[in-house]
Amino acid sequence: MPSIGIDIGSTAAKAAVLEGGELVATFVCPTGFSSVDAAERLAEQLRARGFDALDAPCTATGYGRVAVPYANRVVTEITCHGKGAGFLFGGEGTVVDVGGQDTKVIVLRGGKVVKFAMNDKCSAGTGKFLEVMANRLGVSQEELARLARAGAPTSISSMCTVFAESEVISLIGTGTPREDIAYGVIESVVERVSVLVAQGKGAPFYLTGGLCENEYFIERLGARLGSPVATDARARFAGAVGAALLAAEGEDRRDG
Repeated sequence: MPSIGIDIGSTAAKAAVLEGGELVATFVCPTGFSSVDAAERLAEQLRARGFDALDAPCTATGYGRVAVPYANRVVTEITCHGKGAGFLFGGEGTVVDVGGQDTKVIVLRGGKVVKFAMNDKCSAGTGKFLEVMANRLGVSQEELARLARAGAPTSISSMCTVFAESEVISLIGTGTPREDIAYGVIESVVERVSVLVAQGKGAPFYLTGGLCENEYFIERLGARLGSPVATDARARFAGAVGAALLAAEGEDRRDG
């Protein structure tokens, strides 16, 4: 029987299906205003592919994990992201998950979480920060990365997203090229993430979350950490994959 993992994040809701120990399907949709609605949209996508979340073991995680009525187990994000990253990359190393509203650093040893740290006080250093700044510059996040690659070093020093946006507005007002502002924006996130990663145990490093397809960010983070950062397209589903793995264990409880 397939097992299903649901990860309701602040920005995107994701589902993963495991069968016979293999990842056979993934789904994603915007979370939007309602986590309950996002969970139902995922259920519809699953049904369209022949997977019934009411009949299969299902575990929920993420920001809106309590809003998944068909899940028979609810598990914290740290546990699921650690387990999912272990499945995708192996059981040793430091997992960096840059989400929409927080950034998590998870240290794995022998496939188990032995240490973690989170930045959940402010959206600086998260995907939301990049979204806000890209919107301010009138570009997509993909275009922001392309611009940054051609930019010159520019400092954005504020620790708060609101104040950092004010810095960007000032830079725009003084005629600073968009390429240079984009460089400063991404370097700001890289710096904050690397500071959090320093609380871990070092290489190898793995990136999960919404930035796992942002090649420029991955390059800059690796340069700052002094070691390559491994990732792949499936890594944005790490939380859902971990939830599906836990669902496959067949336990029926709510872990908070």
